[in-house]
Amino acid sequence: MEAKIEQKLAQLGINLPATTSPSANYVPARRLGSQIFISGQVPSEGGKDKYIGKLGSNFSVEEGQKAARLCAINILAQLKQALDGNLDRVVGVIRLGGFVNAEPDFKDHPKVINGASDLMVEVFGEAGRHARAAVGCSSLPRNVPVEVDAIFEVI
Repeated sequence: MEAKIEQKLAQLGINLPATTSPSANYVPARRLGSQIFISGQVPSEGGKDKYIGKLGSNFSVEEGQKAARLCAINILAQLKQALDGNLDRVVGVIRLGGFVNAEPDFKDHPKVINGASDLMVEVFGEAGRHARAAVGCSSLPRNVPVEVDAIFEVI
């Protein structure tokens, strides 16, 4: 029988990508007891950055939400790998940290990070509700518009 979370992802039309190796001196996931910390994920697809630029000049809020959703998909791919392929081991999403590469006058950081938050609730239901930070910054690696990290409770 197919796993519950895998069925939900299929219903949403999401195929989790193959994970990539970190580009610096860190690990993509680290477990501490019943928690797994997933390193910041950027909106890359097929090994390439899909979005490059800033919110408020290069991208609209809606485009930023799509970028944040892609970050969340990449988070789920890293999580799946860390859980030996079994996302049904997730008890809940504890926290998302969202970083938005934005122009100084941009004010809709929370709306952008909703792209990642909404996906977690779509995938995990009530267990997907989480604490969160949505922070604006003047730059991100490779000039991507969004980066999101996460903490999950797992069994």
